[in-house]
Amino acid sequence: MPRRLRPTAATAAAAVLVGDPGRALLLAQELLEQPKMSNHARGLWGYYGNTPGGVPLTIQSTGMGGPSAVLVLDDLAELGVRRAVRVGTCIGLEAGGSPGDLLLVGEAIAAGESANSLGVRAGTALTPDRELTDGLAAALGDDCHPATVASVDAHPLTPAAVAGAAAADMQTAPLLARAAALEVGLAVLLIVSEHQRQDDLTREDLEELEKRAGRAAGLVLSS
Repeated sequence: MPRRLRPTAATAAAAVLVGDPGRALLLAQELLEQPKMSNHARGLWGYYGNTPGGVPLTIQSTGMGGPSAVLVLDDLAELGVRRAVRVGTCIGLEAGGSPGDLLLVGEAIAAGESANSLGVRAGTALTPDRELTDGLAAALGDDCHPATVASVDAHPLTPAAVAGAAAADMQTAPLLARAAALEVGLAVLLIVSEHQRQDDLTREDLEELEKRAGRAAGLVLSS
């Protein structure tokens, strides 16, 4: 029995992972026909249903930060999840993406203790599932940009921790490390929602990008 999640509906073999419970609800309404809430324990809202093409899909919030996300992934793997796409947000860095960009992660640099606690040395670059990543690239075309990101545990960001990265987030590297250990295929799409030197996205613009990224994730996981 999972230790964090308390499923009240089925769990699909494919899942869209989001940090924010509100984003989980938004994508459940966008991607699923007659979605059922499958988890509300610990405020980690999860949903289950079929896509319009009849393919079962789970959408699960993972909370904030790497430790929470990794624990949720553990539970999902125990419940049968084998492929997943993370749809999250990130901070654009000096030489990186601008607010509103969709970043398709090609590698994530471990820049925090969350990944280190999983046996990943600081500075190590982790790579996502190639098949899922290629599928997202095909689904989004020019709407996304391949990128290297750095996964940190806290703000403010230090230049050394994020050197060589276009953006920074708090979950991707530890999730990729744990997914590899669990033999779960994982790809990652990140929305640049804020920037060190530019204005943040509006809530309305962010929701539209969340839907666009979610639709691409659902398409790839349904194939």
